[in-house]
Amino acid sequence: MNLKKIVAAGVAAVCAVSMAACGGSGSNSKATDMTYDQIKLGETGKDIKADLKLYSNRTDMLKDDYNGTTWKQYLAEFNKLYPNIKVTVEGGTDYANSALTRLQGGDWGDIMMIPAVDKSELGNYFLSYGSLDNMKKEVKYATDKAYDDQVYGVASTGNASGIVYNKKVFKEAGIDKLPTTPDEFISDLKLIKEKTNAIPLYTNYAAGWTMGAWDDYIGGTATGDAKYMNQTLVHTKNPFKDAGDGTHAYSVYKILYDAVADGLTEDDYSTTDWESSKGKMNSGEIATMVLGSWAVSQMQAAGDNAEDVGYMPFPITVDGKQYASSGPDYAFGINKNSSADNQEAAMIFVKWMTEKSNFAYNEGGIPIAADDDNLPDLYADFKSVDLIADEPAKDGEEDLLNDLNSESELNLKNGGDSRVQSIVEHAANKDQSYDDLVKEWNQKWSDAIDSEGVEAK
Repeated sequence: MNLKKIVAAGVAAVCAVSMAACGGSGSNSKATDMTYDQIKLGETGKDIKADLKLYSNRTDMLKDDYNGTTWKQYLAEFNKLYPNIKVTVEGGTDYANSALTRLQGGDWGDIMMIPAVDKSELGNYFLSYGSLDNMKKEVKYATDKAYDDQVYGVASTGNASGIVYNKKVFKEAGIDKLPTTPDEFISDLKLIKEKTNAIPLYTNYAAGWTMGAWDDYIGGTATGDAKYMNQTLVHTKNPFKDAGDGTHAYSVYKILYDAVADGLTEDDYSTTDWESSKGKMNSGEIATMVLGSWAVSQMQAAGDNAEDVGYMPFPITVDGKQYASSGPDYAFGINKNSSADNQEAAMIFVKWMTEKSNFAYNEGGIPIAADDDNLPDLYADFKSVDLIADEPAKDGEEDLLNDLNSESELNLKNGGDSRVQSIVEHAANKDQSYDDLVKEWNQKWSDAIDSEGVEAK
C-alpha cells in the first residue's frame, strides 16, 4: 500500500476515535452559516477580527527573494481591504505527504491546500463553501472537491497540460513548427541535441514530485475524452497497452522512455536539480521540461530571458485534433473545527485570493472565478487546442480511482512519481524494455480491477 493511502487510512482512524480532532461525521455540518456566494468583498465581514493560519505548498512564496509575488505582498494587499483579518502562512515541504500528516494531527490551522483524501472524507475535515449548483456559478472546477452536493475546496488556480520550452533554442535548431505527435517531438529533440548545446529534455528526476507531472497527460490530452480519467479508466483493463495510433497513456510515457534511451536527456539523471533548472530553462541550457503551466512564470522569472520561455501543447494528436487537459491546482480548504469568525474570515480570504489577488495570472494559470474567461499570454501556442476539464466520477464511484491506485500501487495522478522515475531508470540502464515495463503496470491495474470487483468494459 502506498504512503498516501497509509496516512489517509490513519487519518480516518483518528477521526473514528476522536471526532473533536477531525470534525465529526456530519458531512454538511459547519459552525458558520455563511456560504461563498453570499460574500461581497469589501462589505462582508468588515467587523470580523481574526488571526488565521494557512498551511501552503508554496514555500517559495515565503522567500523575500522569490521572483514573483510573495505571500507577504499578497497579505499586505489583502489587509488594505481587511485590516483586522491577519493571515500567517506556513509552508510545507514534500507537501503531498506532510499535509496528510498534519491532517492526522489536527494542528494545521484554519486554511490548507487540500491533499489527496477520498472525496467521501472531505466533510470530515473541511467546511462546505455551499452547494455544488451554487458553486458552479462562482468558480471553475467546483466538482473537483465536491461530495454529496457540497463543495469543500476552491482551486487556487487552474492549469493546462503542456510542455515548457525555450523558443530561442528551438529556433537555433531550425524548428519552425511545434511538434504534434510523439515521433515529431523525438525528432525535434534529436535536432536540438545535434545543432545546439542545450539539454533537449530535462527530466528533473531527482526532485521526484516533478516526475508526477507526466500523469497529467494520460486523460483528456492523450484521448480527447473528458470522461476518460474518472469514468473510463476505472473500468478499463490494460490501460497502458499500445493504442496503435500515437495516443493514450502508452504514447505519453513512451516519449520519456525513448528520450532517455536515445540520450536526449541530461547526462546523469540522479544529479538533476529543480531550483537551478529554472534558470537553465531561462538561459537556454535546457530546451524542454514536461510540467504544468504553473511552471512557466517561475521559469520566466528565473533570469533575464523571460521572452524566450514558452509553453507548447503536449505532442499528441487525436483524430487530427490536439487537446490539453485542464484542471485545478491545489484547492483551499477551510477547517470545519475553526471558530465561526475564523471560518467566515477564511472564506473571505479565499474569495479575495480567487477574485482580487491576481494570483492565477501572476502564476500563469487559468483564473478560477467562473466569469473570468481570460487566459494568460503563455497560452499563445494553444489557439487551435481544445482545453478539456475532466468530468467527475459517476455517483457512487467518487473514490474508485483512489481505491484502484491503492490496490495497484500505481498512484496515477496521485503523486506516482516513483513509478515515473522507474521509466527513467530502466531506459538509462537498459535493463527493461518499455513494453515489458508497461506490461507489469497493466497486470497490476487489471488485478486491482478484479480485486475491487469492478466491472471491466
